[in-house]
Amino acid sequence: MRKTPSAALAVTVMVAALGLTACGDKRWCEHDATDTKVSDRYCKSNTPGYEWESGGGGHKKPKHKKTKTKSHR
Repeated sequence: MRKTPSAALAVTVMVAALGLTACGDKRWCEHDATDTKVSDRYCKSNTPGYEWESGGGGHKKPKHKKTKTKSHR
């Protein structure tokens, strides 16, 4: 009888993991400094300067506005 709860827990964990990876289908690898799309191999090998980006959920990077300074006359 002890195997039934363990098996149910294992199945639940596996279904949850598959659901999370299905959401990752809309992601791509970007060079962090230039925000250009690159081959996924850079992110898969955890190369510094590259990160996964996704297209949904409003997780956009904030763009910084350049502020003009007033000239002193």
